[in-house]
Amino acid sequence: MATFQKRAGAWRAIVRKRGQYASDTFRTKAEAQQWALAKELEFAAMARGEVPPDRTVADLLARFIEENDPDKPDRLRLQRAMTGTLGGVPLAQFAAQHVVAWRDARLREVSSASVLREWNALSSICTRAVREWRWLKSNPFREVSRPAAPLPRARRPEGNELERILFCLGYDENRPCVTKAARVGAAAVWAVETAMRAGEICALRPEDVSGRVAHLKMTKNGEPRDVPLSQRAMAVWAQLPDGFFNLEPRSVDALWRKARAKAAVDGLHFHDLRREALTRLARKLDVLDLARVSGHRNLKILLNVYYRPSIEELAGRLD
Repeated sequence: MATFQKRAGAWRAIVRKRGQYASDTFRTKAEAQQWALAKELEFAAMARGEVPPDRTVADLLARFIEENDPDKPDRLRLQRAMTGTLGGVPLAQFAAQHVVAWRDARLREVSSASVLREWNALSSICTRAVREWRWLKSNPFREVSRPAAPLPRARRPEGNELERILFCLGYDENRPCVTKAARVGAAAVWAVETAMRAGEICALRPEDVSGRVAHLKMTKNGEPRDVPLSQRAMAVWAQLPDGFFNLEPRSVDALWRKARAKAAVDGLHFHDLRREALTRLARKLDVLDLARVSGHRNLKILLNVYYRPSIEELAGRLD
């Protein structure tokens, strides 16, 4: 049943029905009553296992964003889906053919890897809508074939590519890193020594490095991680005038791309340095220690995606 409270010239409506709860604030009591009635009808439909009336896929995604506050990349993916043809589909009619049309259209625009990332996010939200919100009776994504996954990326620095990029960034291992570009160069060397991601490097603060250990408070998999530091990594840390990298991930990406073009290096991403680091560390650490350093829970991903020695390197170990 709905209740109404007047606070500071506005009306707050509260609806509790069959274990469901919702509240919102409105300018007038009439607006609050209208919203409360619609919410009670929605809760009643959900209790009967019916899809709420007049709700679209965009409404579904908007609710997820409101309740979970996803990070910027995930938010942008969801907002793109909300404004596309998929967003306007009524939930009562949402079916496999809509997913097929969305999948095929996105594959004409972006890579299969990008589509798979969006697919995973949307499918997860639909599963939640089935199990918790009861806004869907089934998840249409589970009735459609996923795009084929691309081959794992194998790019690593070749020859003197990394040295050329570091030169174009103005990085000198014998001098303090005064400019932002030089700090990006220092971050690149740090990445090769630690296998840390750009976001993890940018998040480091002076208090996060103690002795020869860097403590990451939060990582991509949602857990903290401690990373051992080589002597060269410690030397890089000592080059930073502010005691930390003082960079944003977007600055790292932009300056890396600019220096890469100036160095005439094609297609080497900053994230590829993580693959280079783990391939180097694999010569010193066993696979379980390597996973502990990298933070991988799935050893298959670690070995197939990030550990990428060349055949020539493997042949050299046979002698």
